[in-house]
Amino acid sequence: MLLILHDAFDGYTRFDQFQESLGISSSMLTTRLKTLVADGLLERRPYQTNPVRHEYVLTELGHSLRPVIVALAAWGNSRLTPAERSMILVNAHSGEEVEPVVVDAKTGRRLDDSDTYVFTAGPAASDAMRHRYATRPATPSEA
Repeated sequence: MLLILHDAFDGYTRFDQFQESLGISSSMLTTRLKTLVADGLLERRPYQTNPVRHEYVLTELGHSLRPVIVALAAWGNSRLTPAERSMILVNAHSGEEVEPVVVDAKTGRRLDDSDTYVFTAGPAASDAMRHRYATRPATPSEA
């Protein structure tokens, strides 16, 4: 499903475009597109009436996943040599490669430090989740 969303970020909207890009069966693509529509990530819209044909357009919720896809691609690329990378993220105006990182909006600090930034139970956490984080092992800096 992430590959379908990646294609949608690249401007693909039509079934045949997704199918050609991904090389998967029609039935599998149909199932995945239905799921993405049901989950509110894509919207199915008619673009032709005779015969009726539909396109799949990113919703606002779908667009909001782009930073996640970018971060996953950057993570994958960080484990490859530049010559092994099949795609890179570049500035659309300058063409220069960019290095995406996830940062705290308040401080600008990178969030890849698992000693400084840890998960804890949120307001809607189940009892099991609250227990999990109440009993989490101490990090090296807490020990």
